[in-house]
Order: sequence, then structure tokens, then C-alpha cells
Amino acid sequence: MRGGAGVSLAVAFAGGLFSFLSPCVLPLVPSYLSFITGMSLEDLQRVDEAGAGRRRVLGHSLAFVLGFSLVFVALGASFSALGQALFDYRDVIRKAGGVLIVVFGLYIAGVLRLSWLGRSRALTLRSKPAGLLGSVLVGVTFAIGWTPCVGPILGSILSLAGTAETVATGVTLLGVYSAGLAVPFLVSSLALGAFLATFRRFRAWIPVVERTAGVVLVIVGVLVLTNYFIVLNSYALSLTPAWLLKRL
Repeated sequence: MRGGAGVSLAVAFAGGLFSFLSPCVLPLVPSYLSFITGMSLEDLQRVDEAGAGRRRVLGHSLAFVLGFSLVFVALGASFSALGQALFDYRDVIRKAGGVLIVVFGLYIAGVLRLSWLGRSRALTLRSKPAGLLGSVLVGVTFAIGWTPCVGPILGSILSLAGTAETVATGVTLLGVYSAGLAVPFLVSSLALGAFLATFRRFRAWIPVVERTAGVVLVIVGVLVLTNYFIVLNSYALSLTPAWLLKRL
């Protein structure tokens, strides 16, 4: 990958994880699983590891992941294409993106109170369309309807995509962000009982995770604003084995 974007990819994946752990996504995981599979929470917790029930849950979960990934990747492509179209203003875009990331980080950390970032207009489906295609549609709806909720983190990754060297790099960043959101969702879908038990213990730590995510974003924003993010990427590139670089 051009420009040694290893650090950017790590930030994007971490952004996906933090989005999953946010208070407007994590508590809804069981409900979404029940909705896309048509199974009760009790049935989901009793799914046989090798049975048809497990395949049903995995299939619908993958379809759901595909749905929201399509939306996020499309957003990444759009922001990257806009950045390419405004190439002559790349330095201004980088600085503006850095400022936005810092603002988003301060908001998530609880330092700034911005009411417009706290608004969420959830787009919901009253009944799920049939089949795997229906689960894809639910994933699309999830991405569109809950974008305001995960907006600060998603907006930070999109800011990075807007300063990417190529559209492909921006698409990759949002693909990796989607993976960070998708991996824990898939793991949770295959072990819902363990997820529910862990969630009960983890709930009290959600504010700490949010503040940690905010601090990380502030650091990233400052690095982008001062152009040291490229330096950090270049350093990461120098540490990457040659055989791996050939595959990036």
C-alpha cells in the first residue's frame, strides 16, 4: 500500500472496535441478532455448535456485516474521491481534518458538549425482509440509521480517508474500519451466551472505553494536523518486513 498506511489501518480497525463498544451499538447486539435470524434470545443461546442453527446465525450475521460494510466503504470512496478532486487544497484538507478529529475526540472524551453530535435519528425496519438479502438490507439500514451515533469515530476515519493518497487507500481504510466493527459482532453471534455474561460485567467500563477512544482520536488529530501522522506511517513502513510489503 502506498505511503505506508500501516498506522492508519491500525487506527481504522481500532475505530471499528470502539464503535462496537459504544453505548448505542453494544447493548443492541442481541436485539439485532434476534431480528435478523428470527430466533429468540433463548434459542440463540442454545444454538448447537455444529448444527443447522449455528449455520443460520453465521449466514445472517455475515449478510448483516456485508450490508453495513457496503455503506461505510461507499462513504470512504466518496470522501477519498473528494480529496482527490481537491488535490490542490490537500494541505488545507489535512489541517481541517486534523481539527475535526481533535474536536470529535474531545467530544467522545466528554470535554466538549456538542448537542448536534449527540442527536441520533435511528432508521428502523418494522419487519425484516425474508432471507439473507433481507439481512443485508438490515445491515444497510443499521449503517445509515446509526451513523449519527457512531459519527464522531466514523467521521475521524472518513477525515483520514479524505487525506488519503488514492481512492483505493480510502476504501481500504473504511473496509478495515468495517472489519473492526464486524469481527466482534460475528464472535458475539456465535457465542451469545458468553457475550451476554461478558456484557453484564463490562457495562460499567463503557464510559472508560469512550474516554480512551476520545484520547486516541485527539492524539491522531494532532498528528494529522501537524503532519506527523505521515512521519509515523513512514516509520511503521520501515519496520515492516519486505515480504509483507510486497503483499500490501
